[in-house]
Amino acid sequence: MELTAWQKICHRIIGKPIKKKARADKELSKTLEQAAIPLMPEVYLATNIVTSIAVFLACIGVIVIVFFPSIGVIALYESMPDPETETPCKIWEYWNPDKAAAGKVAGLPGNGCPDYQTLVFPNYLTILIPVMFGFLIPYGAFKYFKGGAKREANARSMALEKYLPYAASYTAAMSAANATPQKMFRSLAMNEDIYGDIAYDSAMIYRDVTLLGFDLLTAIKMSVDRAASPWLTEFFQGMVGTLTSGGNLKLYFLNRAEFYMRENRIRLQVFLETLAMLAESYVVVAVAMPLFLIVMLVIMFWVSGSGSQMSESFLYTIIMGVIPAIHVAYALLVWTMSKEQDM
Repeated sequence: MELTAWQKICHRIIGKPIKKKARADKELSKTLEQAAIPLMPEVYLATNIVTSIAVFLACIGVIVIVFFPSIGVIALYESMPDPETETPCKIWEYWNPDKAAAGKVAGLPGNGCPDYQTLVFPNYLTILIPVMFGFLIPYGAFKYFKGGAKREANARSMALEKYLPYAASYTAAMSAANATPQKMFRSLAMNEDIYGDIAYDSAMIYRDVTLLGFDLLTAIKMSVDRAASPWLTEFFQGMVGTLTSGGNLKLYFLNRAEFYMRENRIRLQVFLETLAMLAESYVVVAVAMPLFLIVMLVIMFWVSGSGSQMSESFLYTIIMGVIPAIHVAYALLVWTMSKEQDM
């Protein structure tokens, strides 16, 4: 994989000083392998560090722009007249034209109006902006970039567990046709559109055997460390144990395929039950509750007139704010859960 321009710059800046430390980090190297990120540890680490520093410098730039004297955002904001004093100052200028003219010539603020005031920047923002841009955003960016490989590994783990039941069934079928494990891995590697990330791990095993000259057992043992999913690790370890002991590989594949299919059915059943519970709560919260609330308000208005005490803005907030927000929240929740089941 060719490095991007930004990765080359980051590696050139601090790649060499951290090379030894990065390559000594076995956990980082293993995470990169599990995440299928084709980068050397020092390149990945250098990119994360330099990017985090760039974000920190950008945040410092924002703070400088906000707090810079005379021309900063706060200075410009506090130089603007307060709209609440505009009308009193116009009245004062109308009744005191001579004083207003003299103040204008002298360059006094508000032409010398005694009621003239400028806007005051909120005190909580003067505290919130440095805390947010000086600490929270840089620290959050550093943690986000640092955990990129781990997130990718977790995503691959979930994807592998979705595809593994079908890949195990395929290997069982090929084993029943007396296909060799090498041919199985080659066939899986050539069908990435069907078996997803399983194809990548199979391609690595096939590469180790055919290109790098490792024997099949060694290649499968090496793939155990690369496997991002506990299921795939168990699957490869079982293959090694079966081949080493001279067991029946066909029977092993059949047992594993049955086990993974059963676990997959359980996972889908849990998803459907959760979806059914969400549908019931949606009917209650987003459909029945608003209707009940509207009916109660109408009854209260007819019986005692207390409904008239509610402000118009309150009703608009409920009808145009709260109720649509409930619908959007449920839609996003269902969409997120559905994306987790995508293949």
